[in-house]
Amino acid sequence: MHLPDFGTVDEPSPLPDFCSLPVLFTLLVTGALAATVVWLAAGDHRDFSGYSVGILFVSWLALAIVVVLCLLRPWLRCLPGHLPYLAAWLLVMPIVGVASWVAHGLDGALHMNLVSGGTVAFVRDNVLIAALLGAAILRYFYVAAQWRLRLAAVTRAQVEALQARIRPHFLFNSMNTVAALIPLDPVAAERTVEDLAELFRAALGQHEQGDGTLDEELALLDRYLAIEQLRLGERLRVERLLDDLPRDFPLPRLLLQPLMENAVRHGIQPLREGGVVSLRGTRESDAIVIEIANPLPASPARGGNGHGLDSVRRRVAFRYGPRAIVQAGPRNERYVVSLRLPLLDKGDRDARTDRR
Repeated sequence: MHLPDFGTVDEPSPLPDFCSLPVLFTLLVTGALAATVVWLAAGDHRDFSGYSVGILFVSWLALAIVVVLCLLRPWLRCLPGHLPYLAAWLLVMPIVGVASWVAHGLDGALHMNLVSGGTVAFVRDNVLIAALLGAAILRYFYVAAQWRLRLAAVTRAQVEALQARIRPHFLFNSMNTVAALIPLDPVAAERTVEDLAELFRAALGQHEQGDGTLDEELALLDRYLAIEQLRLGERLRVERLLDDLPRDFPLPRLLLQPLMENAVRHGIQPLREGGVVSLRGTRESDAIVIEIANPLPASPARGGNGHGLDSVRRRVAFRYGPRAIVQAGPRNERYVVSLRLPLLDKGDRDARTDRR
């Protein structure tokens, strides 16, 4: 089931986007069903012309309601609590009343005789039906919005838990490297401590909330690789090809680091001669593609339960939506992790940043 767009999850009582096609479609279908039920209840199944005019009237009514609520949505969103829904419900009834009065007048002026009864009864019945259906539809919108809020909160909690699960992994390894360097090369140990401090800041969330940029993520990768270079020496060689990527591309913090850590731990560390870890990026018309590849050792390295890659998958899905793709697997005797991240327009970028 497709739910209408309710805006960002930070709204205390988010209204549906009355300007969107899903909301208009919902009103049209509900109105058509109501008109069909009324036609069937009347028992006159042969009057298809009256039924057709009724569907046309309901469609015109739904369009008028959507236009008015769309224009007034900025004002409605300023109301506190549940008042936006109450105000929207109260606006529906005068719209239906005026439209019904006009329709009854046109029916009499054109002598179509499609509407039985007086103007007052026709307007009254339509307003009552609209009040009942409007309350039901707005209740549906409200429940769906609350469901989306809870889903976003659960997803955010899962992402934070996955982030916390991978933090100690590389931090403790780096601290062991620093301890080994202190008696051998104090200058390198001091530089490593500085790199480690930046990784601590990123991992423990001391930066501003929200996304970082690709350029900032690459800088963190350089610090991480500098630490691992001291531990592995010439066994670790890194190949970079990222010239085509926009360095200001919004990227969740520490998204690439666990992938690079997996490449070093499972692809380079088990090999006595070491190998090359490649970091490549290309830009497509509507997305960027980032690949991290490492050699496939004859026997897999011990340890590791997929938390790093699982975290990346969930964070990418949460941040970029269903258009993002994360693929991982062997390719030409190398293990390749590929991220295809869509280029978001400014509106989508701001909305998704608010969700962090």
